[in-house]
Amino acid sequence: MYFKKEFGYSLEQLEPWISPATLYYQTKIYEDAINQVNQLLNDNIPLENVVKNIDHYPLEKRGKLLFFAGRVLNHELYFDSISPKQINQPIGLLKLAIQKQYGNYENFLKQFRFIASQLVGSGYTFLVVDKNKKLNILNMPNEESPYLYGMVPIMALDLWEHSYFLTYQIRVSEYINSFFEVIDYGKINQRYEKIIL
Repeated sequence: MYFKKEFGYSLEQLEPWISPATLYYQTKIYEDAINQVNQLLNDNIPLENVVKNIDHYPLEKRGKLLFFAGRVLNHELYFDSISPKQINQPIGLLKLAIQKQYGNYENFLKQFRFIASQLVGSGYTFLVVDKNKKLNILNMPNEESPYLYGMVPIMALDLWEHSYFLTYQIRVSEYINSFFEVIDYGKINQRYEKIIL
C-alpha cells in the first residue's frame, strides 16, 4: 500500500503566493491518485521503479498505471519543491552546477520561466539530472515522469490549471514567478547532491 506523504507545512503557510484552497484541491487530487495506484498494484516497490520498468506490467494496465503513478510522483515532487522556509536562492553543489551551466542564477531563472511558458496544455516543468549528470529543464505533458526517459527529476512546477487558476486565472506567468517565492532550494539541493555524490 502507498500512503500520503506529509511535507512539513500547512495549507496556509504559502500565502499569498499559493492559496490554501489551491493546495487543498491539489492534495485531494494527489490522494485520489494514491488510491488509484493502490487499486492497480499489489506490491509496494518505489513508484519511480514502476515507471522505469513499465514494460514489466500487463499491457492493458500500463496507460492508467503510468498516469496515476506519474501523478503521485509529480505531485510529491512539486509539494517537496516548495515550503515557507524562504530558501529561495540555490545553495551547495546545485548552486555551483547552475553557475557552471547557466552562467548565473538569473540566466537559469530566465531559461526556466521561458520553458515553462512554452508548455502546451497541462503538465509540469521539471529540473532534472540527465544520464550524464547534467542539469536540464524540460516540459512534460499531463502526468508523464522524467523517470520514463532515464532522467531523475529534482524539482517540479505543476502547470495543470488546478495549480493556479483559483488565484491567477489565466495569468500563468505570475504563477510561475510566485513559484520561485516559495521554492525550497535546501530540499532540491539535497536531492541533487544525493544523485551526483
